[in-house]
Amino acid sequence: MKVGEQADVPEEAPGSRGTVERATIEGERVTATTVVSAAPEAVFALLANPHRHHEFDGSGTVRRAVSGPQQLTLGARFGMDMKMRLPYRITNRVVEFQPDRRIGWCHFAKAVWRYELEPVPGGTRITETFDYSGSPFRWAIELAKFPTVNAKSIRDTLARLREIFGTPEP
Repeated sequence: MKVGEQADVPEEAPGSRGTVERATIEGERVTATTVVSAAPEAVFALLANPHRHHEFDGSGTVRRAVSGPQQLTLGARFGMDMKMRLPYRITNRVVEFQPDRRIGWCHFAKAVWRYELEPVPGGTRITETFDYSGSPFRWAIELAKFPTVNAKSIRDTLARLREIFGTPEP
């Protein structure tokens, strides 16, 4: 997939509620959005608890938190048991934090996984972004086709968040 193209996933009606919009790859960012029927505070509480990340991870790589606080804050570190073909451990650091609105973390590769929350009638719009624009390993991320892989993972994560929190009434 070339930069700027949209991920190869089914397209939903623009602005439709309770669905995940098409994941897009623009520059060095992969993004998708959905709406759930929960307040931003409830969604943020789940995202900010690393011990619950396996509950909503759509990539299938997150196994469990092995270290870290129950509630993340700016600068907090947390370790995760992961598996992508082989098991491994990774340590993340929270690099973006605005309570109930935005949280982002990265590991040694300096690619950021970001969640932005916006209150909307009946719930919260969640935008998930994989942003590798600040990574010194951009070439390797693209060579490994992580943008395309993450487009599917982001859609699957947002679908899991819809299952957890429900979808607003039309």
